[in-house]
Amino acid sequence: MNLLSACVSLGSEDLVSHTIPAGASRRLYNEDLAPAEHRTWGFYSLFAMWMSDIHSLGGYTFAAGLFALGLGAWQVFLALVAGIIIVFFLMNFSGYAGQKTGVPYPVLARISFGTFGANLPALLRALVAIAWYGIQTWLASRAVIIIALKIWPELEVLTENNFLGESTLGWLAFVLMWSLQLLLLRNGMETIRRFQDWAGPAVWAVMGLLVIYILVRAGWQISLELPGGQAKWGVAHAFFAAVALTVTYFSTLMLNFCDFSRFAPSRKAVRTANLWGLPVNFIAFSVVSVVVTAGTFQVYGEHIYDPVEIVGRIDNIWALLLGAVTFAVATLGINVVANFVSPAYDLANAWPSRIDFKRGGLISAMIALVITPWNLFNSPVVINLFLGGLGALLGPLFGIIMVDYYVLRKQHVLVRDLFSEEGYYTYQGGWNQKAVISFLVSAVPAVVFALVPLFGAVSAFSWFVGAILAAVVHYFISRHDQSLAESIRAAAADEAEPGGTWTQIPQTR
Repeated sequence: MNLLSACVSLGSEDLVSHTIPAGASRRLYNEDLAPAEHRTWGFYSLFAMWMSDIHSLGGYTFAAGLFALGLGAWQVFLALVAGIIIVFFLMNFSGYAGQKTGVPYPVLARISFGTFGANLPALLRALVAIAWYGIQTWLASRAVIIIALKIWPELEVLTENNFLGESTLGWLAFVLMWSLQLLLLRNGMETIRRFQDWAGPAVWAVMGLLVIYILVRAGWQISLELPGGQAKWGVAHAFFAAVALTVTYFSTLMLNFCDFSRFAPSRKAVRTANLWGLPVNFIAFSVVSVVVTAGTFQVYGEHIYDPVEIVGRIDNIWALLLGAVTFAVATLGINVVANFVSPAYDLANAWPSRIDFKRGGLISAMIALVITPWNLFNSPVVINLFLGGLGALLGPLFGIIMVDYYVLRKQHVLVRDLFSEEGYYTYQGGWNQKAVISFLVSAVPAVVFALVPLFGAVSAFSWFVGAILAAVVHYFISRHDQSLAESIRAAAADEAEPGGTWTQIPQTR
């Protein structure tokens, strides 16, 4: 029995046989994919979600990494500000769509790609997420190893052997972190919400202590100019590349932020949480991370870009434990937000009658385990070609879905037809060929720009190239579609009915 069959067999009963509403297809519907009924993710929950996403090892090193482009401190700061403001507006587009329709990303993608064609963007997103899910879990296990060796030095013997590229202690730490994340499956998204509500703020508290510790040890005398490279194509190019990289850093969540905003009670909650969670929180955390990294040169004689390594050098055992545990929790936080929720929904969308959110998450976790993610992370070819190439495909998907929803349809969607095999979003056999064509036309240059060394000067802009090209192509080949006009009229008429759409969701602004 293969892995997928084994996971699905954990619950072989048809998930929708007794709950399917009239007009919905068992091939397209289960309760986890259905429009959200309970809107429990208010301002704080969404704000805390952004803290969990940003307060990670990747978020910590991102700002310092921009110095490698050849920029100074103020140039990096302005690039971060410009980039995160763009992210704020783009994230609002994705968030508003999820809040209005109440559906997760793979169901929202049915609007533009078709009821079955949506599996194309969903599974592409899932591939990226599952790979990074495993990698982030492994990175979190590094903090566990530091704790274990500090408390029990005799465990050093468990680091001397090797199985599939990892030591016994490494395997134990990885499986521990892998198992802890599965506990969040217990009550689905509600458990995840409660975890995020305290995980993000906890990291802020420890980062505050860490920056004070470094500043005191450095005598409050630090230079914010980190060592960097030369601006190969000029300072202006490096600046705009830094802006583009900031946007690209958030590109995965821009695609599936609706997985979370679907639970928001209003647009205002989404907008306010994004404002404080993205521009304000991201800039503050980036400044703190640069200050800490710069201060390590004064304290340790070298710039240390890994906060786990900084914590590992603290002599006080209790401070070390607090820091290591917190950064492990931080990595779990971003893993759940960016790499766990998405594939759980994406896989549920592929086989709704057999896979729900929990089973989708379990399948994702099992795949992340068997791919031995440390081997992926330690292979530049895999990281650059496989994950880099897949990441470049996310821009075209975002461009198509957003232009279809906002420009072509003017936000008018017949939600019940997203779950029907005979509705407006069936297109030809469940596939919208125009969306697929738009994707292919834009994906090729995006991937080429991202991966081919000849185009190194524009590689940082590959997401924008793909997103803009896909949006333009999809708009021009779809704008005169007769079925598009009919679906807009039907959706507008349905929205005018008392009680709103099929979902009967209140749309407060």
